[in-house]
Amino acid sequence: MNSGGVVGRIDYVEIPGDDMAELRAFYGGVFGWRFTDYGPDYAGFDAGLDGGLATDAQERTLAPLLVIRVDDPEAFLDKVVAAGGEVTRPLFHFPGGRRFHFRDPSGNELAVWTTEAGPAAA
Repeated sequence: MNSGGVVGRIDYVEIPGDDMAELRAFYGGVFGWRFTDYGPDYAGFDAGLDGGLATDAQERTLAPLLVIRVDDPEAFLDKVVAAGGEVTRPLFHFPGGRRFHFRDPSGNELAVWTTEAGPAAA
């Protein structure tokens, strides 16, 4: 994820799929994207906007996931809930930071992230 992002800016997108080799072949072949592997079920890319291909059936979303950068995910989690959003995946750690997923009032799933380990660190 882009570590130099501006708070509130969309700076990452995850593209879900069933088959990593197929996704890599498609996006690499069509658009010339290059990938960095982070295990068998995740590959990062930079296509002007950082992103990743996600194939873990337990972790991936049903549609591409826009990820919004913030400095204090706990505060934004509270704001999402207060504004009528629904948290679909509580705050968790991943290599590079922390994030949570939510649905807006129309049912769109997005995520909020930060690079900081913060108070939720285990």
